[in-house]
Amino acid sequence: MGKKIVIVGAGYSGILTAKKLAKNFKNDDDVSVTIIDKNPFHTMLTELHEVAANRVDEESIKISLKRVFAGRKVDVKLDTVTTVDFQQKMVKGTAGNYAYDYLVLCAGSKPTFFGTPGAEEYTYKLWSYNDAVLLKDHIHNMFRKAAIETNLEERRKLLTFFVVGAGFTGVEMAGELAEYAPILCKNFEIDRSEVTICNVDVLSRSIPNMPEKLSAKVEKRMEKMGVRIMMNTSVVRVGEDFVETKHNDHITSEGTYTVVWAAGIESADVTAEAAKSLQSGGRGRIALDAHLRSLDNEEVYVVGDNMLYTPEGEEKPVPQIVENCEHSAATAAHNITCAITGKGEMKAYKPSFHGFMVCIGGRYGVARVGMPNKMFNLPSWLAMFSKHFINIIYFIQVLGWNKVFSYMKHEFFTIRNCRSFVGGHFSNRTPSFLLVPLRVWLGAVWFYEGVMKVIEGWMTSPKLTGFFGGAQTWYNTIIDANATGTAAKAATAAADAVSAATGTGAAEGAAQTGNAATAAGTVIFNLDFLGLFSTIFVSGKELAHSTLQDLAFKVDVPLINWMIKELIIPNAGLQIGMQAFIVIAEILIGLALIGGLFSSPAAGFSLILQFMFVTTTGLYLGTFWMIFAGIAVLIGAGRTFGLDYYAMPALKSGWNGVSVVKKSYLYHD
Repeated sequence: MGKKIVIVGAGYSGILTAKKLAKNFKNDDDVSVTIIDKNPFHTMLTELHEVAANRVDEESIKISLKRVFAGRKVDVKLDTVTTVDFQQKMVKGTAGNYAYDYLVLCAGSKPTFFGTPGAEEYTYKLWSYNDAVLLKDHIHNMFRKAAIETNLEERRKLLTFFVVGAGFTGVEMAGELAEYAPILCKNFEIDRSEVTICNVDVLSRSIPNMPEKLSAKVEKRMEKMGVRIMMNTSVVRVGEDFVETKHNDHITSEGTYTVVWAAGIESADVTAEAAKSLQSGGRGRIALDAHLRSLDNEEVYVVGDNMLYTPEGEEKPVPQIVENCEHSAATAAHNITCAITGKGEMKAYKPSFHGFMVCIGGRYGVARVGMPNKMFNLPSWLAMFSKHFINIIYFIQVLGWNKVFSYMKHEFFTIRNCRSFVGGHFSNRTPSFLLVPLRVWLGAVWFYEGVMKVIEGWMTSPKLTGFFGGAQTWYNTIIDANATGTAAKAATAAADAVSAATGTGAAEGAAQTGNAATAAGTVIFNLDFLGLFSTIFVSGKELAHSTLQDLAFKVDVPLINWMIKELIIPNAGLQIGMQAFIVIAEILIGLALIGGLFSSPAAGFSLILQFMFVTTTGLYLGTFWMIFAGIAVLIGAGRTFGLDYYAMPALKSGWNGVSVVKKSYLYHD
């Protein structure tokens, strides 16, 4: 009889567990994997503050579950799970019931309010996609209303914002809001001094997971951005238009319409309900053995935030962080596979966490990373780079290239108001129609080069001996002459070498070139890199009298030189074949760029040909513009006044529908 694995929750740990199990049992039809979530999408919880403060589009934090599991044996159920009957091995939801043989609980968390009066009713949360969108709209409306409000007390309430909690979520939300406030002030013509942003916590310092030095840096940065830091302060009551705080037994009430609650989390309702039947700890976390199974039920696994497990040798339970979700998912999937197949040994969960990082807005961050026995602090720029790099590593696991491209687009290429640690350098846009003349001209030059080679007989007789050999001799002649000062001897040697390969006529031309080079040629630099390759930059004349047409650059690679000398030059048939490839490529690249059809591949092949030339014959600086032109028209240049405008949407639709493409995520929106 088949085995049924049911996973409750499609958060970080749920998705990774399901994907790993689907991979392990992809050839076993007797094992089914079902994942249940109340939403048809996965939410990037660590990026909610970016949406709430309007740094990125709200759609950027959603990942379609249908796309994640495309082509995989995972049955996605849209349902809200209410209870689990452990006796009957049944997960019960509002839309149906789901029998299981093995259950993975990873329903995530929800905010906890510690019994604070009014907190649940009157605060804005930041723990779901809807929370982030609602808060974003609310913040915008507060500024919009304040812009036309004449009552000073009411205006002050509208422009006062409290963020409760100085952990990761609270600090990132406060920092993001402080970065967003000047933009809103400018849009609504409000003085920044009228805006009050407070970060409140009962703790003595921000981000207690980090060393005091980094906590101090976080607080200093937030204060510089205009955030009032209120540590050792508790929130005792929240109302519709006020918040009461307590510091040193003194209670203060301040008027505000915005209190963001980020003061702590507890297990989601379904896990909290399950915890009543299983051994558990505070806030609904379920006690586990070393294999991540419930202490009461070996067929129930728990991963992610809902775990209560202290690894051997550690003093505290594993933290509720994304890295724990990733590691626990892998261990649980492995152990379930062992339990079902009876093969292999179960693994004890021994996580190795690599640090913490927090961003204060899009431009500044702090991080403490490394290995458990060796941690170090990163400067701001590297901290932000690490944050994005780690996010990309995670997205590769979830949705491959599709999500990586989407993430980079939202974080760098379309970022608003330069709110990135690299500023707005990657988001400044040039109207694509301005590239049309460059695209057409580049295509025309390639087409001309190809046609001229046909006229010169490249399709019928070997030409590469002079093409490659003559160029190599020219460079060597200049280098040797500059090294030894024996110009006449170098020129004669060059003439003899080319004469032996190509005949008297070609030898005379090469000798003339060699004589000119050795008489007045100049080596600007010739740098060797460990014998692997060298970069050569020369002029055929004295440097003072040189033009761009006299200056040439080459990347000299011994391996390529050997291939040309030993494999290509001695074989006339191979020469003609390679010549035909070059000619056809140049003509096709030219036509594609002129017509704007498949312009991105054409520009890519243009760059490949240029690279081939720079490593074989070298390039005069007068033709270097073709390299930069190829880069400029590489992305989407054919969609304006080109056939790509019509062809690409149709091809994209067909490509995105291929099952292998969907399964490997090799597409973008």
